[in-house]
Amino acid sequence: MPVGRSPNKHLGKPARQLLFSEALRQTQNPSPASQEHPTNQSRVMVDTSQGATMDHILQEISVVGRRLEGMDSMMTSLTEDTKSMRLDIAGFQSRVTVLEQRVTTVETQAVLTSDRDKELLYLRSKVIDLEDRSCRDNVRFLGFSEEIEGADVQSFLKNNLP
Repeated sequence: MPVGRSPNKHLGKPARQLLFSEALRQTQNPSPASQEHPTNQSRVMVDTSQGATMDHILQEISVVGRRLEGMDSMMTSLTEDTKSMRLDIAGFQSRVTVLEQRVTTVETQAVLTSDRDKELLYLRSKVIDLEDRSCRDNVRFLGFSEEIEGADVQSFLKNNLP
Protein backbone atom coordinates (compact mmCIF):
# COMPACT_ATOMS: atom_id res chain seq x y z
CA MET A 1 0.00 0.00 0.00
CA PRO A 2 1.46 3.43 -0.89
CA VAL A 3 2.39 5.64 2.02
CA GLY A 4 -0.17 8.29 2.85
CA ARG A 5 -3.10 6.41 1.27
CA SER A 6 -6.25 5.29 3.02
CA PRO A 7 -6.61 1.59 3.74
CA ASN A 8 -9.95 1.73 1.85
CA LYS A 9 -8.93 1.67 -1.81
CA HIS A 10 -12.40 2.45 -3.10
CA LEU A 11 -12.44 5.93 -1.51
CA GLY A 12 -9.24 6.96 -3.27
CA LYS A 13 -8.61 9.90 -0.89
CA PRO A 14 -5.23 10.18 0.76
CA ALA A 15 -5.58 9.87 4.53
CA ARG A 16 -4.13 12.68 6.57
CA GLN A 17 -1.90 11.30 9.27
CA LEU A 18 -2.17 13.15 12.56
CA LEU A 19 0.79 13.87 14.70
CA PHE A 20 0.48 12.71 18.27
CA SER A 21 0.42 16.29 19.57
CA GLU A 22 -2.36 17.22 17.10
CA ALA A 23 -4.46 14.26 18.11
CA LEU A 24 -3.96 15.09 21.77
CA ARG A 25 -5.10 18.67 21.21
CA GLN A 26 -8.16 17.52 19.25
CA THR A 27 -9.27 15.15 21.99
CA GLN A 28 -8.81 17.78 24.67
CA ASN A 29 -10.09 20.86 22.81
CA PRO A 30 -12.25 20.17 19.74
CA SER A 31 -12.13 23.05 17.29
CA PRO A 32 -15.12 25.46 17.35
CA ALA A 33 -15.57 25.04 13.59
CA SER A 34 -16.28 21.34 13.93
CA GLN A 35 -18.89 22.02 16.60
CA GLU A 36 -20.75 24.76 14.65
CA HIS A 37 -20.83 23.43 11.08
CA PRO A 38 -22.80 20.30 10.34
CA THR A 39 -20.68 19.60 7.26
CA ASN A 40 -17.72 18.75 9.50
CA GLN A 41 -19.71 16.10 11.40
CA SER A 42 -18.11 13.20 9.55
CA ARG A 43 -14.70 14.61 10.38
CA VAL A 44 -15.73 15.00 14.03
CA MET A 45 -16.81 11.37 14.10
CA VAL A 46 -13.47 10.31 12.68
CA ASP A 47 -11.69 12.59 15.13
CA THR A 48 -13.81 11.20 17.97
CA SER A 49 -12.83 7.66 17.11
CA GLN A 50 -9.25 8.80 16.83
CA GLY A 51 -9.70 10.63 20.14
CA ALA A 52 -10.91 7.44 21.78
CA THR A 53 -7.90 5.69 20.34
CA MET A 54 -5.73 8.52 21.55
CA ASP A 55 -7.30 8.27 25.01
CA HIS A 56 -6.46 4.59 25.01
CA ILE A 57 -2.92 5.37 23.83
CA LEU A 58 -2.55 8.03 26.53
CA GLN A 59 -3.71 5.58 29.16
CA GLU A 60 -1.22 3.03 27.91
CA ILE A 61 1.51 5.66 27.92
CA SER A 62 0.68 6.59 31.52
CA VAL A 63 0.76 2.89 32.49
CA VAL A 64 4.11 2.52 30.77
CA GLY A 65 5.26 5.73 32.48
CA ARG A 66 4.37 4.32 35.89
CA ARG A 67 6.19 1.12 35.04
CA LEU A 68 9.19 3.14 33.96
CA GLU A 69 9.07 5.11 37.22
CA GLY A 70 9.07 1.81 39.08
CA MET A 71 11.94 0.62 36.94
CA ASP A 72 13.73 3.90 37.56
CA SER A 73 13.49 3.39 41.31
CA MET A 74 14.63 -0.21 40.85
CA MET A 75 17.57 0.98 38.74
CA THR A 76 18.44 3.53 41.41
CA SER A 77 18.29 0.79 44.01
CA LEU A 78 20.42 -1.50 41.85
CA THR A 79 22.92 1.29 41.29
CA GLU A 80 23.19 1.90 45.03
CA ASP A 81 23.54 -1.84 45.65
CA THR A 82 26.25 -2.04 42.99
CA LYS A 83 28.13 0.87 44.56
CA SER A 84 27.84 -0.79 47.96
CA MET A 85 29.11 -4.07 46.52
CA ARG A 86 32.04 -2.29 44.89
CA LEU A 87 32.98 -0.76 48.22
CA ASP A 88 32.66 -4.15 49.90
CA ILE A 89 34.78 -5.79 47.21
CA ALA A 90 37.44 -3.08 47.56
CA GLY A 91 37.48 -3.71 51.31
CA PHE A 92 37.74 -7.45 50.73
CA GLN A 93 40.57 -6.94 48.27
CA SER A 94 42.57 -4.92 50.77
CA ARG A 95 41.91 -7.51 53.47
CA VAL A 96 42.95 -10.32 51.14
CA THR A 97 46.14 -8.43 50.28
CA VAL A 98 46.97 -8.06 53.97
CA LEU A 99 46.20 -11.74 54.58
CA GLU A 100 48.39 -12.80 51.66
CA GLN A 101 51.27 -10.79 53.10
CA ARG A 102 50.75 -12.38 56.50
CA VAL A 103 50.61 -15.87 55.00
CA THR A 104 53.85 -15.20 53.12
CA THR A 105 55.48 -14.08 56.37
CA VAL A 106 54.21 -17.17 58.21
CA GLU A 107 55.45 -19.47 55.43
CA THR A 108 58.89 -17.84 55.56
CA GLN A 109 58.99 -18.25 59.32
CA ALA A 110 57.88 -21.87 59.01
CA VAL A 111 60.79 -22.61 56.66
CA LEU A 112 63.20 -20.89 59.05
CA THR A 113 61.73 -22.79 62.00
CA SER A 114 62.07 -26.07 60.13
CA ASP A 115 65.74 -25.31 59.42
CA ARG A 116 66.28 -24.36 63.07
CA ASP A 117 64.57 -27.55 64.23
CA LYS A 118 66.90 -29.64 62.05
CA GLU A 119 69.91 -27.76 63.42
CA LEU A 120 68.64 -28.15 66.97
CA LEU A 121 68.21 -31.92 66.52
CA TYR A 122 71.75 -32.18 65.12
CA LEU A 123 73.20 -30.18 68.00
CA ARG A 124 71.22 -32.18 70.57
CA SER A 125 72.54 -35.47 69.17
CA LYS A 126 76.07 -34.03 69.16
CA VAL A 127 75.77 -32.93 72.82
CA ILE A 128 74.51 -36.39 73.80
CA ASP A 129 77.41 -38.01 71.96
CA LEU A 130 79.95 -35.69 73.58
CA GLU A 131 78.48 -36.29 77.03
CA ASP A 132 78.66 -40.04 76.48
CA ARG A 133 82.29 -39.80 75.36
CA SER A 134 83.28 -37.62 78.29
CA CYS A 135 81.62 -39.98 80.75
CA ARG A 136 83.52 -42.92 79.29
CA ASP A 137 86.82 -41.16 79.93
CA ASN A 138 85.96 -40.38 83.54
CA VAL A 139 86.12 -43.13 86.12
CA ARG A 140 84.72 -42.69 89.60
CA PHE A 141 86.22 -44.47 92.55
CA LEU A 142 84.13 -44.61 95.64
CA GLY A 143 85.53 -45.07 99.14
CA PHE A 144 88.67 -43.01 98.74
CA SER A 145 88.99 -39.66 100.44
CA GLU A 146 89.58 -36.51 98.41
CA GLU A 147 93.09 -35.84 97.13
CA ILE A 148 94.49 -39.04 98.57
CA GLU A 149 96.23 -39.81 95.27
CA GLY A 150 98.60 -36.87 95.64
CA ALA A 151 100.62 -35.61 92.66
CA ASP A 152 101.06 -38.95 90.89
CA VAL A 153 97.66 -40.50 90.14
CA GLN A 154 99.03 -43.40 88.07
CA SER A 155 101.31 -44.75 90.75
CA PHE A 156 98.55 -44.40 93.33
CA LEU A 157 96.14 -46.43 91.17
CA LYS A 158 98.80 -49.13 90.49
CA ASN A 159 99.43 -49.52 94.18
CA ASN A 160 95.76 -49.47 95.32
CA LEU A 161 93.99 -51.33 92.53
CA PRO A 162 94.44 -55.08 92.13
